Amino acid sequence: MATDGVINGTKFGVYVAGTKVAYATSASISMNHNLRDTSTKDSGGWRDQLEGQRDWEVSVEGMLIFTNLDGTAITGAAFDDLYTTYIATRTQFELKFSTEVTGDYKWTGQAFLTSLSADTPNEDSSTWSGSFSGTGALTAATV
Repeated sequence: MATDGVINGTKFGVYVAGTKVAYATSASISMNHNLRDTSTKDSGGWRDQLEGQRDWEVSVEGMLIFTNLDGTAITGAAFDDLYTTYIATRTQFELKFSTEVTGDYKWTGQAFLTSLSADTPNEDSSTWSGSFSGTGALTAATV
């Protein structure tokens, strides 16, 4: 059954090639429609536009962790795995943004990992962020 009311952001996950991103603290998805300019000298000083290309991207932030707190291996895609598997190899993969709750929407498409960065402040938790850029269509469907 679909989630009722305003959805708690904690329910959403980013899934890279079927594996949930580990220790994520926030995520966002953006869908864009870039218009093309069709203005002419006859437009009376107003911009005329028509449909153009669409694109989409996902960003995620998380805690920078190499092993679980008990020393065991992390289950899920972590910072080091994402770099080794997707940035270093320039590999395309399926990306999913979903709550995984039956009846809720999920968005799925092929993507590239376009950036990873780590923030390691003095006497504070280390975090990381990553950006994914879609290639081709983004599909919306129910879980």
